[in-house]
Amino acid sequence: MDEADWLAARFEEQRAHLRAVAYRMLGSRSEVDDAVQEAWLRLSRSDAAAIDDLQRWLTTVVARVCLDQLRSRRSRREEPLGPRVPEPLVSPEGDEDPEHEALLAGSVGLALLVVLETLPPAERLAFVLHDMFGVPFDEIAPIVDRSPDAARQLASRGRRRVRGSVPAADPDRARQREVVDAFVAAAREGDFEALLAVLDPDVVFRLDRGDLPGPASRELHGARTVAENALIFGGPFAPFARPALVNGAPGFVIAPEGKPVSVAGFVVADGRIVEIDLLADPRRLGHVDVTLLGSPD
Repeated sequence: MDEADWLAARFEEQRAHLRAVAYRMLGSRSEVDDAVQEAWLRLSRSDAAAIDDLQRWLTTVVARVCLDQLRSRRSRREEPLGPRVPEPLVSPEGDEDPEHEALLAGSVGLALLVVLETLPPAERLAFVLHDMFGVPFDEIAPIVDRSPDAARQLASRGRRRVRGSVPAADPDRARQREVVDAFVAAAREGDFEALLAVLDPDVVFRLDRGDLPGPASRELHGARTVAENALIFGGPFAPFARPALVNGAPGFVIAPEGKPVSVAGFVVADGRIVEIDLLADPRRLGHVDVTLLGSPD
């Protein structure tokens, strides 16, 4: 094996870890691939023999690339146009994708990623690297141009926001599926009372349509408001709902004529839906392979 092949093999050993870091930072599969590719390019131009800890070195490189991407993303729009739902990982139930399992190690549900999207870039990086991957603050500090103590404070702020905003889901996936299916059935049948029965009184619904024309992206609160919108906007599409795992939890994909137009992730707690995150921007759903999913109920 020559030096180039040896270096490529060592990089491949780190690819799954690097993609996991980038997905938590960016919430976009295409941007994840770009960040990991950039890490490879920088490694191939470096003196690999002088790198003591390759994983740490590559993690730092990917983190810097992701931080630049997050800052660029924010600079393109001064104020968010509405809630941002990351690109979900969609798998058929009972046949989880090994690649997705690697990306989701540590139970990275869609609800957590939605909260991470609200953090400032440096705060998100400090929280992700330290709390999820154990990177010490003296290594995080130069990435965010802060002191180690300031990096610690960034992670602490991110931790408080996450703990206060991410609901704990029921551990029984089969029970979660029953509740999600009941929601879809009630929307399909136009049964307002049945919708209320499966929604937590304080349920949160987020819709991200990107910059598509039509109704704006929005965030709704409360069972009655969410149920009313499910009947108005969800009812016509409910017959096209295909069950799927969305970031490892029961959800569904809306795919009229086999073309994905939206993906919904749910958090079910104490037998009721406490959060729904719906990405309805088809331009960010091109990676969803509907042929692997079951037929609409």
